[in-house]
Amino acid sequence: MTASSRPLEGKRILVTGGTGSLGKVLVRRLLAGELGAPAEVVVFSRDEAKQHYMRLAYQRLRVATDEVIYRGGQERLQFLIGDIRDPRAVSRALRGIDVVFSAAALKQVPTCEYHPYEAVLTNIEGAQNLVRAIHEQRWPVELLVGISTDKAVKPVNVMGMTKALQERIVQAANMFIPGTRCVSVRYGNVLASRGSVIPLFHEQLRAGGPVTITHREMTRFFLTLDAAVDTVFAAVTGARPGETYVPRVPAARMVDVVEALAGAREVQVQFTGIRPGEKVHEVLISEEEVARTHDRGAYYAVASILPEVHRGDVPACPPLAGEYSSAESLMSPPEVRAFLERHGLTLEQAQAGGAEEELLR
Repeated sequence: MTASSRPLEGKRILVTGGTGSLGKVLVRRLLAGELGAPAEVVVFSRDEAKQHYMRLAYQRLRVATDEVIYRGGQERLQFLIGDIRDPRAVSRALRGIDVVFSAAALKQVPTCEYHPYEAVLTNIEGAQNLVRAIHEQRWPVELLVGISTDKAVKPVNVMGMTKALQERIVQAANMFIPGTRCVSVRYGNVLASRGSVIPLFHEQLRAGGPVTITHREMTRFFLTLDAAVDTVFAAVTGARPGETYVPRVPAARMVDVVEALAGAREVQVQFTGIRPGEKVHEVLISEEEVARTHDRGAYYAVASILPEVHRGDVPACPPLAGEYSSAESLMSPPEVRAFLERHGLTLEQAQAGGAEEELLR
């Protein structure tokens, strides 16, 4: 591995929301040194129980008293209790940090619909707190990566609206913290992440049905947690200031997902109606963004809407003719089944491997 392919070698890294589904996989792969061995990885979150169990996992302990906290200061993986909403806690967390991955979020659509201002405080104010602290305290942070979602494109729900604004905060930050490269990643549904529909389908199938789907034509993009982290790492190595990295990922009809999970079982599907804030199809790149979208191999890179940030970097021939929607390029039912099998997500594989138990710990 060359020096240029080891951008995180010797870096001190902060992961906000590091005890979440994505955060745990990201931390594991950071510590594995895929982009270079970091000097330290700091998990910043407000849930002491999740931090405790994550600490035990990395120290290969099943149970322990809080004595592990006192010895934990000697570990390469560090934990810091704090809230992304608290500017003072955020500023303290950034001391001595070189790279920030901002994964802290209020991400469940119904929760955000019923508690919209809570979503504003976490998803918008949290991002602004990071940028403000870097600017005001002059912390020498080299890279800030914001984690976004397909729901931020043409948003119809609170979660998407707040994530769309988070993306714009990260883009604009390049203008007044020019020493920090600020980029985002945007992707669709992460299979079997906390809050994912796959564990729900598994549970409903075990009970003999019915399996609930909100709409007959519902489609979604799908990728695994590791593919989500691949996107984050691609942005680390390739994203220019203000760009949003988007993976090229498959999409599927939810009825085909249920059919693939059910296999030979006879199962009733019940259509319950679209939930508050839910879309029938998701979009990863809008029509407006196509004109400033670049082809980066396995990824698309959407340049900032601000000309001062993208500096006229517009592709001569955009790689997309129209919006990048989950309604297009759908996997066939056999392809859906093969995709789920390849990633160990069929009901049989989940029961045999304990994937859901690991997820819900």
